[in-house]
Amino acid sequence: MAFRFRPVDTSFYDLFTDSANHLVTGTALLAEMLSEGADHDDVARRMRDAEHAADDTTHAIIKKVNSTFVTPFDREDIYSLASGLDDVMDMMDEVVDMILLYEVRQLPAALSNQVEVLQRCAELTSAWMPRLQSMQSLEEYWIEINRLENTGDKNHRRILANLFSGEYKTIEVLKLKDIVESLEDAIDAFEKVANIVEQIAVKES
Repeated sequence: MAFRFRPVDTSFYDLFTDSANHLVTGTALLAEMLSEGADHDDVARRMRDAEHAADDTTHAIIKKVNSTFVTPFDREDIYSLASGLDDVMDMMDEVVDMILLYEVRQLPAALSNQVEVLQRCAELTSAWMPRLQSMQSLEEYWIEINRLENTGDKNHRRILANLFSGEYKTIEVLKLKDIVESLEDAIDAFEKVANIVEQIAVKES
């Protein structure tokens, strides 16, 4: 087996962990936005702040990779992972923003199932991101994210079926469908992050 030099500098791993931790914050705010009696303006403001903090971390990763001669793994993979994590936060911010702008006051209870999936994905990503440094046992991470994504797909189909059941007015269906689709996109984005982690682990093994 060829010897592969790994830099001692752990700052890339710290930044990726910070990025994943932002997602935990984002999912908590998303859950709050869906809760009964939530102050939508206040939650949306805090979500914007959280999204900006996540952007700052992403920019720090890009700045570091552009100024570092030896990176812990391929530069393109670093860009992809940073972008993938940032995409999840952007999509959750989008959901919160739509709930605010569409002035949706009553959301289907089943949406909480999708938020729970997102919260679990965020918790896993936050817990496993530091393990990029050792590249050990990461398979458990992407397998579990894939399982959660499948759960999200099933929830998504059930929610859509309920939306078109005749229970909701047409204008409400249009608003809610946008929100439902964006939640699904956020879950899919977590799976993309897991796929990137898998690609990195395979290359580095």
